Amino acid sequence: MNGSQLGIQWRTVRMGPEDVGRITLIDAVQVVYVTAYMSILCASSKGIALRSGARRRPLGRDPMSPLKRCTSMAAYLCPPAVIHGEHTVETSQIVEEVRDRHPHAAWEPRIDGIAASTGIEARGWMLPLEAAVAPGSGGGLQAVGVASAQEALQRDGFTQREVDRAIAALEAIPTPQTVQERTAPAWEAVRSYGERAARGALQIAGLDAADVDCLITSHSTTPALPGLDVALANSLPLRDDAMLLPATQWACIAGTRSLALAADLVAADPDRVVLVVISEALSTTYQPADDTLESLIVRLLFADTAVAAVVTGRQRDESVLRLDSAWHHTLPGTQDLHRLDTREDGAHFVMDRRGPRAVQETVTAMWEWLRVRYQDDPEAWHPDVLLAHPGGTRVLEYMEQTMPDAWPSGLLDHSRESYTSGNRGGAAVFDIMRRAHDAGQAPGSRAVLYAAAPGLTATALEGEWL
Repeated sequence: MNGSQLGIQWRTVRMGPEDVGRITLIDAVQVVYVTAYMSILCASSKGIALRSGARRRPLGRDPMSPLKRCTSMAAYLCPPAVIHGEHTVETSQIVEEVRDRHPHAAWEPRIDGIAASTGIEARGWMLPLEAAVAPGSGGGLQAVGVASAQEALQRDGFTQREVDRAIAALEAIPTPQTVQERTAPAWEAVRSYGERAARGALQIAGLDAADVDCLITSHSTTPALPGLDVALANSLPLRDDAMLLPATQWACIAGTRSLALAADLVAADPDRVVLVVISEALSTTYQPADDTLESLIVRLLFADTAVAAVVTGRQRDESVLRLDSAWHHTLPGTQDLHRLDTREDGAHFVMDRRGPRAVQETVTAMWEWLRVRYQDDPEAWHPDVLLAHPGGTRVLEYMEQTMPDAWPSGLLDHSRESYTSGNRGGAAVFDIMRRAHDAGQAPGSRAVLYAAAPGLTATALEGEWL
């Protein structure tokens, strides 16, 4: 970027001591204006580094950048707090429940193999399995009502005794829970778990709720207005001038995208303290009446987790990871591959078999971003840990197969370990990060964080352990 691109008309002025008096007030104002404008650009460049894509490299790394003298301000992350669902649900319990409910499903003979292929033996839910499979409070007449049914039977010549018997039999028919019955208790759990995670993150960072300048929240399966941001602002409580940024539709990408946004916020104001809270009750997508193969897989995959972490613009004693750059990528025309449908009986997560291959395309694009970012030193640079949530083991395997041969093995070990106890959606990257931190990371080790979500859209970050 140069002066003409900024709309600034540059002039070369040759002056001697005798010409000082010829400088007009307008000239002086123009000099001050240009100086101030360039200063603003230098300051805002901190955010540019955290929005760089394959064609835009962070300031300070590209020697050809006209703003290379501007200092890039990094974002610093404290260890996350992770609260797992306290109700352990065994895969064997799910298999038994599904087999009893759908004995004639086309996939029933393969259910044991399908369950084993997930690699998940147990997962934690915020509510017990019994809460998900319980029938609704209304009977078989919930849709039409008892009075309407009685009138219809009486018009057809049924005696009162026959009407009463028919009504009793119809009311005894179990019906699925309504959206309200599934969502209300899950929303209460999301708020409770989210608050616990938030308090844990603040304690880890050595901060109080009054220190928080901005709160970023995400919870994709429990729609609510006001949402988790307002709930936490009142329960923690936060200052009344704290900025609240809810993002309820980020889903699986919430971990990386929230950190990218937080990094932009602290780049604009290094003294800002950002608290990120993600609380996901993915078990609300467990739909007992659904007999599709995709629904079976959803039942087996998801876990409930709340996570939180503090991001600052200046390094603290508690900081463990510096975030240096971020990358975003969205695949056009893929919005229907994975999605959340809200129906009468609650939220249904709809999966398309083409989804994993599309996610693989975002992985390929991320490799290219990293290649361009470090093209001046392709042999020497590699991540020391890769914290990835691509949604399943199939894409993890693809990542291992397509990463450069020179990279060390075991980069995805923590990602795989996290997945063995369930797909945590937007909370997954924070959980993986916590596992990596607890395992111990050498200062100076490079980390890449990646996640993909319905859309299909992906966000990755690159940074260094402190």
